[in-house]
Amino acid sequence: MQDIGIGVVSLGWMGRLHSTSYQRIPSRFPELGVRPRLVVAADPLDANQQAATEQFGFDKAVASIDEVLADPDVEAVSICSPNFLHRDFAVKAAQAGKPFWIEKPMGVSARQSREIHDAAAAAGVATAVGFNYRHAPAVQHLRELVSSGRLGRITNVRCWLNADYASSPEGALTWRYDREKAGSGVIGDLLSHGADLVEYVTGQRIEEVTATSDVFIPERPIPTSAGVGHGGIEVGSERGPVQNEDWVAALASLADGAHATLESSRVAHGHRSDYALELFGTEGSARWSFTRMNEFEVMLEDRGTEHGYTTVLAGPGHGDYARFQPGPGIPMSFDDLKTIEAAEFLSDIVHGTRLAPNAADGLAAAEVCEAVVRSAASRAWERVPR
Repeated sequence: MQDIGIGVVSLGWMGRLHSTSYQRIPSRFPELGVRPRLVVAADPLDANQQAATEQFGFDKAVASIDEVLADPDVEAVSICSPNFLHRDFAVKAAQAGKPFWIEKPMGVSARQSREIHDAAAAAGVATAVGFNYRHAPAVQHLRELVSSGRLGRITNVRCWLNADYASSPEGALTWRYDREKAGSGVIGDLLSHGADLVEYVTGQRIEEVTATSDVFIPERPIPTSAGVGHGGIEVGSERGPVQNEDWVAALASLADGAHATLESSRVAHGHRSDYALELFGTEGSARWSFTRMNEFEVMLEDRGTEHGYTTVLAGPGHGDYARFQPGPGIPMSFDDLKTIEAAEFLSDIVHGTRLAPNAADGLAAAEVCEAVVRSAASRAWERVPR
């Protein structure tokens, strides 16, 4: 079993999830022959530093990414910081020769995402980007249905990611609502997942988009404290403007002539995480929803159409399901998807595979998102750069 030293930058919700995902690798992916060791976590908050060592078992905790990258025991880095720090941190990691696993959106713009991609390519380091929904066993099976031709020629796709994490107008005006710090609001935050899912499952590039977007909650209270994740943040009476998108809808043309509709909202009352993908082809269709992550529905012409959709429970024959559960009916979790992502990242580092969604995928999604922003402003179709 080969030890590999891990550094995690920012120990908010996602940084904590990366940490526990690494810890599960020896038990869930023993054939990798890798045992991650949590060497150092970097976070400016004293409480998060304390949690790093006492709760998650890091050898030490520091305040700066520079201390992580300078540590000779660190062989791979997770970058889980706010969006506006991604570009600087990722470029630093690449220049230090450290492979990195970064959350999406990779940069606050396509330009920043390209800088990250190019820095990693120049340094020759492995990368991973947090497109975790593609790792759901049901999604993996839908991709196989497409690639095997079971659905025939794909004609159109629907993908939506609607959430209500920002639906309260009393939610704090954090960095997430600042265009310079977060980028394009829900477009980079959620629609980037949709762009990745559509391209990954269909195997087709999104080439052109037309879109509209809006800000439904134009002002929010200014925070007076820091917090972890979307909640637990104290606010004052003063309010400030929201600078990026609450909602977006887009039409897209794919490389092989298929069409797609994409929608995302962060203010959809009642939808905690209504994330779904539907595929329609000339010989069948299939659909999956994150709200029922461990099942999918399928209708295939070669099985007869009189009964409509058949609901299938994900099981050992689908994706990496068997690593986590013994048989259908026992659910996998969101955390399991991140463990799969961690395993692919480590495999790419240690064994030279190309399994994880990487910086090229992060750049592709960023280009789609930026074309969506341009289209919402121009009210016209916009090309997605290659």
